[in-house]
Amino acid sequence: MNCSAWILKLFGWKTVYSVVEPAKSVICVAPHTSNWDFIIGKLSYWAVKKKAGFLMKKSWFVFPLGLVFKAMGGVPIDRSKRKSVTQQMIDEFSKHERFHLAITPEGTRKPTTEWKKGFYYIAKGAGVPIQLAYLDYEKKEMGITEVFYPTDNEEADFQYIYSFYKDVKGRKPENFILPS
Repeated sequence: MNCSAWILKLFGWKTVYSVVEPAKSVICVAPHTSNWDFIIGKLSYWAVKKKAGFLMKKSWFVFPLGLVFKAMGGVPIDRSKRKSVTQQMIDEFSKHERFHLAITPEGTRKPTTEWKKGFYYIAKGAGVPIQLAYLDYEKKEMGITEVFYPTDNEEADFQYIYSFYKDVKGRKPENFILPS
């Protein structure tokens, strides 16, 4: 048992990872209702000996913190570029043989009825699947149990993705609202 798995076990958490990991993917992580989501998500992914990147403002990548963020999988985004963040991430996928990028589609820990769809457009643009990852505080479980391949029917795709998360309870369940 590695250190991450031991820490999770100590706090009563388990990791369910029942998919074959594709070489590249966007990891849709929901619900995102607490700062603890990042810690539990990272520990869980490390517990199953996987690596995933996450988006962070380029301005945070200064010495010495930049080294830590980079080692943890941080991917700097430059909002001052003319290229959209979506295009920057599509380009990032093309630079790697293996690459996984975790994104929280709510874009905030506060209640919101709209998800940001960038994770979906990045996956479509890069030609990669979406791993559906959940953090269920009621079950004390972080899991990835499905790899979803986007189709040409965006509306149906999102209805399917929303339905995947319908019974998942975030740390602050009142802050997790699935779009209708």
